[in-house]
Amino acid sequence: MRKDKKQIIGEEISDDMIKVYLGAEPADATPPALHKLIKAYRGLRVGDFERFVGFFLEAGYSLEARDAGGKDFVELIQDQRQAEPYIEVIRAARG
Repeated sequence: MRKDKKQIIGEEISDDMIKVYLGAEPADATPPALHKLIKAYRGLRVGDFERFVGFFLEAGYSLEARDAGGKDFVELIQDQRQAEPYIEVIRAARG
C-alpha cells in the first residue's frame, strides 16, 4: 500500500466512497457494468458490496453484463475462494 493511503479496517465506509466504484471505466473491451462489478468485488467487503449493488442498479447498470467469452460476473468469480458471499448478494439482487 502506498504511504499516502490510509488503510481502513473495520470502519464504516460512506456511501460516497462506495459510489466511487461506479466511476470505474475499463481500459479494454470489457463492458462498463461488468468492469464496475469486478472493481467493487475486489475493493469492498461483502456488506459494502451489497450497498454498492443497490447504487449500481439505481444508476441503471445491469447485473447481466457479459465479457467477450460470454461469462457474467458470477461465472467469472465463482472459482475464487472468497466469492460465495458476493455471489449470494448478486443472486439476491437478481431476485
